[in-house]
Amino acid sequence: MALPPPLLLLPLLVTRRSFCCADVLGQAHCWGCRILAVELTSKDFKPVVQEFQSIELSCIITSTTTPDPRIEWKKIQHGETSYVFFDNKMQGDFATRAEIYGRTSLVIKNVTRMDTATYRCEVAAPNDKKNIDELNIELTVLVKPVTPRCRVPKAVPVGKSASLHCQENEGYPAPIYSWYRNSEPLPTDSKSNAKFQNSSFILNPETGTLVFHTVHKGDTGRYYCIATNDAGVAKCEEQEMEVYDLNIAGIVGGVLVVLVVLVLITLGICCAYRRGYFVNNKQNGKNYKTPAKPEGVNYIRTDEEGDFRHKSSFVI
Repeated sequence: MALPPPLLLLPLLVTRRSFCCADVLGQAHCWGCRILAVELTSKDFKPVVQEFQSIELSCIITSTTTPDPRIEWKKIQHGETSYVFFDNKMQGDFATRAEIYGRTSLVIKNVTRMDTATYRCEVAAPNDKKNIDELNIELTVLVKPVTPRCRVPKAVPVGKSASLHCQENEGYPAPIYSWYRNSEPLPTDSKSNAKFQNSSFILNPETGTLVFHTVHKGDTGRYYCIATNDAGVAKCEEQEMEVYDLNIAGIVGGVLVVLVVLVLITLGICCAYRRGYFVNNKQNGKNYKTPAKPEGVNYIRTDEEGDFRHKSSFVI
């Protein structure tokens, strides 16, 4: 009678527990086996929170035989790694606004936009066969938009183009922009709505630019912009844009008046020249008038005296 083959134990590792299997007379028999390993999980690997609120970064030990494992939290941002919790105490600015919750989770209070980063929970359990485990949590902090800066031209002539601008740089994620005229929302393309068939504009919701290719009288109104993201909305103040007709006759008349004035000025200057009003009386060089001398008196100028001296006396 042949002896049965020896038992072949085939451990198959799974999360917290494995199955030890034996091949007995060609049939597999399995039962649960405890694996000595520290393992972690989280209730939320990508939490999202609004700025200035509190958030829990969940890190849960699901398996370990070490009664007092070492816990560390690290922050990874822009390629740099810094400690959040190390040597059983909070580090840096987290010392006043963060704490360990439960056994391993991290709670951050009054979060700011600078807290958006990847946080790593690391647990070291010396008594376990697999004595180190870690997990990453990606935290996103939503920032409400501030009042956007809006630029609206005050007056535009009929038939010309016009551009309205709206910009906001504080909100996260980047906001989407919408424009309103007289409290009525404008579509991204005037051609897509029969109500605006007399207009000709295109709105870019990502840049906040509203461009009128050709303005019409009906485009006159009060305009404002709203910036929106997952954290909230912000609105700029209303601004008036007037569309006016060009007065062609007035422009031509004004040009003619200017031309007439220029012609009259030119004729006046020519007449003044002819009558000698602009004769140049200046003479080049030294201009010295010799005083009239009485008869019988001669004056001689010498270098030493620097002036005229009397040459001969009067004849009586």
